[in-house]
Amino acid sequence: MSMTVGDFFWQRLWDWGVRRVFGYPGDGINGLLGALRRRGGDIDFVQVRHEEMAAFMAVAHAKFTGEIGVCLATSGPGAAHLLTGLYDARADHMPVLAIVGQQARTALGSHYQQEIDLVSMFKDVAGDHVHTVTVPAQVRHLTDRAMRAAIGQRRVSALIFPNDLQELDYADPPRAHGSVFSGVGYAPPVVVPQEADLRRAAEILNAGEKVAMLVGAGALAAQTEVQAVAERLGAGVAKALLGKAVLPDDLPYVTGSIGLLGTSASWEMMQHCDTLLMVGSGFPYSEFLPEEGKARGVQIDIDPTMLSLRYPMEASLTGDSAATLRALLPMLDQKPEGRWQDRIRRSIQASWETLEQRAHAPANPVNPQLPFWTLSKRLPDHAILTSDSGSCANWFARDVRIRRGMMCSLSGGLASMGAAVPYAIAAKMAHSARPVVAMVGDGAMQMNNMAELITVAKYWRDWDSPTWICLVLNNGDLNQVTWEQRVMEGDPKFEATQNIPDVPYHQFSKMIGLHGILVDDPAQVAEAWDQAFAADRPTVIEIKADPEVPPIPPHLTFKQIRNFAMATIRDPEGAGILRNAARQIFGSGPDQ
Repeated sequence: MSMTVGDFFWQRLWDWGVRRVFGYPGDGINGLLGALRRRGGDIDFVQVRHEEMAAFMAVAHAKFTGEIGVCLATSGPGAAHLLTGLYDARADHMPVLAIVGQQARTALGSHYQQEIDLVSMFKDVAGDHVHTVTVPAQVRHLTDRAMRAAIGQRRVSALIFPNDLQELDYADPPRAHGSVFSGVGYAPPVVVPQEADLRRAAEILNAGEKVAMLVGAGALAAQTEVQAVAERLGAGVAKALLGKAVLPDDLPYVTGSIGLLGTSASWEMMQHCDTLLMVGSGFPYSEFLPEEGKARGVQIDIDPTMLSLRYPMEASLTGDSAATLRALLPMLDQKPEGRWQDRIRRSIQASWETLEQRAHAPANPVNPQLPFWTLSKRLPDHAILTSDSGSCANWFARDVRIRRGMMCSLSGGLASMGAAVPYAIAAKMAHSARPVVAMVGDGAMQMNNMAELITVAKYWRDWDSPTWICLVLNNGDLNQVTWEQRVMEGDPKFEATQNIPDVPYHQFSKMIGLHGILVDDPAQVAEAWDQAFAADRPTVIEIKADPEVPPIPPHLTFKQIRNFAMATIRDPEGAGILRNAARQIFGSGPDQ
C-alpha cells in the first residue's frame, strides 16, 4: 500500500518527537484521521469536547513537559474554535502546532460550505508560520519548518491541509529547480551574554544595598541558579504569576506573588529596594515595580524584545536564564546580613499572618480564601496546580504555598477564562501518576469547563493515579469583573451582566461517574480536601462561596478607595461588602 500525504505527515511528526495530539474530528480532516488510525496508537489522540479546549491542552502540554503542543481541528468552525487557545500560546511564548483541514482545492474561492480564508485568520497568531499545503511534495518542508519555528522561536505555527490532498499518494519533491529538501531536528542553543555585559550587570548588582528580584516563567528551568544568586545578593524574590513555581514559598526571602494579585511583602520590597534584577518575566504592571529613577535595573531574558520594556534597565542581558545566572554568579559579591534582609523577613511573616487572618474571617457561607489556604497544608509532593482567570486566581496567587518539585500554571498573558480544566487534563495526561488540582470559578465552569469534565470521565481510568481534583467556587457571580466595576470604575454591581445561574456542579460530577463534594460550611473545607485526595476517582469540590469578600490588592490608591466607596453606597450588596471589607482589612469578627 502506498503512503498517503496523511501517512507521511504523521510519520514526520513522530520523527520530530510528537507523541500526543489534542483535537476533535470532522470531515475536513478525515484523511488525516484515517492515517492516524493506521498508526495503531503510537501517537495518542485525546478527544476533547470543543476545539478551543484542544488548543488550551496543547499549550498546557508545552508548559508542563517542555515539548511542543499539538492540536487538530477540522475546517471552518473547527479551525476558528482553536484561536483563543492559540493566542494563549502566543501570549505565554509556548511552542504549539495547529493542524487544520480546509475545503478541496478545486472549491477554494467559490464561497463553498465551511470555506474560510484560514491563512488570513491565523496570520496574527502564527505570523509568517501559517501555510496551506497545495501539493504532496510540500508536506515535508512545511512540516519541518513549522516544527522548527514553533520549537525554536517558542511560538505558534499552523498548517492547513485541503481535504482532497490528505489521501493523495505522497511523493518526495523532485530533484529539480524549485524543490527544497528539509530535515528533522532542532538543538536549542545556550545563549549567554558577552563577558563585558555580565561584568556591567555585576557592578550594578554589587553596588546595590537593597536588592529585589522578580522572576517569571522564563526562570522555571533556573531554580537552582535563582536561589544561588538571591542568597549571594541578599535579595528578596517576588514571583510573577507564571513564575510561581520558580522558588518554594518556604524560603525566608520569597515574598510571593506580585501585582494586583500579589502580596503586601512584594509591594513593600519593590517600593523600598535600590536595585532590581528581573529574570525571565514579562510582568506587565509597571506600577508595582520601583518608581522610575528610584532603583537601578538589570534584566535577563532570552527574548530581546522583552528587555527594558517594563522598567528602564541599565544592563539588559539577552540570554538563557540558567546559563546567564551561572555565568554572573562568580562576579557577584556576597552581601552581609543586615537590615534589608531583616526587613524582608518581617514583611513576609506579616504578609502570611494577614493572609491567614483574612482566609479565616467569617463569610456567608464560606470565605473563598479558606479552601486555598487549607489546600496548602494538604498538597502532596509533586502536585501540579492550575488556576482559571477571575477571582480564584487572586486566592491561588496569594494563599497557595508552593513547595519544591511542584508545578503550576494558568493563562498568563492572555488571562483567558476557561483554561484551568483543560490545563489540568493535559497535565494529567503528561504526568498521570502526579496529583493534579484545578481551581475554577463558576463563570468559567459554565462557559466551557463543565463539558471537559466529560473528557476526564472518558480517560481517567487510563491514568496511573486517579487523583485529579477540580475546585469550583460557586458564588453566582462573575466576581472578578464585579469587583473591577466597583473599584476601577466606581460603579455598583450590574446584576444583569454579573449574576449567573446556580448549578449543582458536584451533582453533575456524580452524574458522569466522578466523585462530587458540596461544601456550604467552613467546617467542611478540610475534610473535603482529605476526601478528594483519598478518592478512587477524580473529584469535583463545589464551594458555596461568598461573592462579597473583596480581593484586596496589596496597595490601595486614593482613586480605588474613592471608587469603592462610591460603588458601595449604590450597590445592592453594600452592607455585605462593608462588613466583609472591615473583616479583611481590620480583622474584625471571630475566627472560623
